[in-house]
Amino acid sequence: MVKQAVGEALAAARAASVAATADVLVAQVLAALPASAGSMQPVLNATGVLLHTNLGRAALSEAAVEAVVRASGTTDVEFDRRTGARARRGRGAVAALADAVPEAGGVHVVNNGAAALVLAATVLAQGREIVVSRGEMVEIGDGFRLPDLLVSTGARLREVGTTNRTSLADYTGAVGEATGMVLKVHPSNFVVQGFTSSVPVGDLAAALGGRVPVVADLGSGLLRPHRLLPDEPDAATALAAGADLVTGSGDKPARRPAGRAAARPRRAWWSGCAGTRWPVRCASTRRPSRRWRPRCAGPPRPWSRRWRRRSTRCTPGPRCCCAG
Repeated sequence: MVKQAVGEALAAARAASVAATADVLVAQVLAALPASAGSMQPVLNATGVLLHTNLGRAALSEAAVEAVVRASGTTDVEFDRRTGARARRGRGAVAALADAVPEAGGVHVVNNGAAALVLAATVLAQGREIVVSRGEMVEIGDGFRLPDLLVSTGARLREVGTTNRTSLADYTGAVGEATGMVLKVHPSNFVVQGFTSSVPVGDLAAALGGRVPVVADLGSGLLRPHRLLPDEPDAATALAAGADLVTGSGDKPARRPAGRAAARPRRAWWSGCAGTRWPVRCASTRRPSRRWRPRCAGPPRPWSRRWRRRSTRCTPGPRCCCAG
């Protein structure tokens, strides 16, 4: 924007064939610039919705604003000041999330909700089925529709139940050899009332008995129970109930800049693919079972008996964080 204004001022001076002083050129450039470098303007939220998705969601706290200002200059984003060597980007955010959710065996921070679900579906269900309730086929922010998002990863959707009622038998009857994961989605931006029923994460995890991973998308991303939000699901409770992978938003109750966090418990099916590049080249499984062992030689393959026999212990590559 500034460069364009300077170029236009210089072009105008040259076209006029009149010598212009530096002060004149600077004044013309400043006059051509908008009053603000951004297009967004502050507004008053009088809607009654505290965390309005169209009005910036959670306002940044003073500490968050200070962190943004501090990060706007030269920082140690990929530099270890103690050793002088290159360090992993985002290590501070990941460490803070791990401290906030000690029930998780590992955590990962990604760009947004769509990215979190795409990453989970790609690692766990590429070429396989995702079992999900018809009542939870939601549309999240900015027009991202859950069915389109999941199918784009190469997974197949296995819809169960109805729009208003889904039972535990619907889930258990749909789970089979082709199932990659079972997905529970919290409808955070709408409510269905009346003749309804759904299955809690804990009941679902107990009924499946570890046969397939249970992924819970919490939507709002509350990390722990809060007395002012008694009906809002949180990551700690979902993990304690038996969820194998939990995703949640980072720009609502967590009061952080936009982003999503994925947390997995200690009995994880997913050997952290935080160090891999897209497409994800790391798949893992539940360690207690010998037939479920990690394989990092390439992208996840469709389930087959032959692949199960050939699986070996993971040999971490240079960009894989499966070690340990």
